[in-house]
Amino acid sequence: MQGEVDNINKVVTSESKESVLDSIKSWKIVIPIVIGIGVTIWMLLSEYEPGSFNVIKFSASTLLWFFVAMIMMATRDVGYMMRIRILSDKDLSWRQSFRIIMLWEFASAVTPSAVGGTSVAVFFVNREGIHIGRATGIVMVTSFLDELFFALVFPLVVFTIGYVNVFGLDEGLAAGFARLAWIGYSVKLAYIILLSYGLFVNPHGFKWLLEKIFSLPYINRWRDKVSSVGDDIITTSINFQNWPFKRWVKAFVATSASWIARYWVANALIVAFFGITQLSLFDHFIVFGKQLAMWIMMLVAPTPGGAGFAEYIFKEFLSAFIPLGTGVALALAWRMVSYYPYLIIGAILVPKWVSKIKVKRGK
Repeated sequence: MQGEVDNINKVVTSESKESVLDSIKSWKIVIPIVIGIGVTIWMLLSEYEPGSFNVIKFSASTLLWFFVAMIMMATRDVGYMMRIRILSDKDLSWRQSFRIIMLWEFASAVTPSAVGGTSVAVFFVNREGIHIGRATGIVMVTSFLDELFFALVFPLVVFTIGYVNVFGLDEGLAAGFARLAWIGYSVKLAYIILLSYGLFVNPHGFKWLLEKIFSLPYINRWRDKVSSVGDDIITTSINFQNWPFKRWVKAFVATSASWIARYWVANALIVAFFGITQLSLFDHFIVFGKQLAMWIMMLVAPTPGGAGFAEYIFKEFLSAFIPLGTGVALALAWRMVSYYPYLIIGAILVPKWVSKIKVKRGK
């Protein structure tokens, strides 16, 4: 066991620490903001129609539902904080959990969607006093729970709401969206199956399999990194395999609450700007299902936080529920609630957090 822990400790070398600090520098918020706002302006200029904004209603109800949208995002963050406290056996305080989640979201917002902030989250958890091996396990299990949610809920939602309601008719953009979503889902499903095998069935065999696969020509350059992942799997399995079922349920409920709250943001914004009669109850569930598909599609986005791509796909994918000519404006409002706040909060937290680390390092 000690040898396995020693291998994992190599992950957070001085060089990797510097790499993490470099990846979350505050100035990097400029990139996704420029891309996101730039694409939004381009779409507005190319699709704006005079009088199209007349359908947007501004009233006390607008403020109320905009506030509801922000409450949904806050609920999402609280769910994440609850989950990380459960996974750490409450060794992380609420304040530490808040700091970790905000830094994690900031890292996700300034890196491509396919990369996300998971690669640096281990460092955040470790710097809050959790041993590196255990921190690796906590982050790996959060990833497992997120992917388990998608693996279970996505086909359930598509089956319940209906394929055509989620993706539209199988032609043009609808066909492209459907392909993206199912490709992304296939990747997630494969990941959750392999990770489940490694965590709960045969972690040592999983590591052996990874090393054999990455001993092949052309990909053997990554063998050492993959071997380190295998060590992470083994340590995580030791820490979490014997967890009581009740604790797993609590962690999964917190995960589900976080994602569901995030998806209701768009629903609240549609009501805020177009009135409560804009959507029927079933329409609300269709919008929810479409957002689930959208999030899977965003896996392919090469830009930080999916900037630009997210705004475009939001406008196109939800066009049936948004008055013509207002999709871009609503997409911008959606990102202002669900994305840009993390850039701002992260830009405030990162300098203080980095200073704290440097002080500790100097002792």
